[in-house]
Amino acid sequence: MTFLNIAFPIANALPVSQMAISTVVGAARPLLGLGIVATMLVVFKPMLMGMLRAALLVITPRQSREEKTAGRNLRNMLTIRRIANDLDGTSPNMAAELRALAARG
Repeated sequence: MTFLNIAFPIANALPVSQMAISTVVGAARPLLGLGIVATMLVVFKPMLMGMLRAALLVITPRQSREEKTAGRNLRNMLTIRRIANDLDGTSPNMAAELRALAARG
């Protein structure tokens, strides 16, 4: 043990403290990066949501009013035909009327 060890005890602790600080900084660096990414997502959320909606519209465009009406009419017609098929055994007159109603569209 020399005189310098007694006079400057911090010099002996310096390598240990440097290792501890580097460990803390090494652990904090990914957290800092994650914080920056989260902040960017929060700040640019409206723009990102708009871009996502635009991409979804490119993939599946919206149907026009006429297309929606035609699809609804087709579903109704198929439902009426299914009911007519169910009633075919019990009341054939009602089934025939329902088929005629479905045929009108």
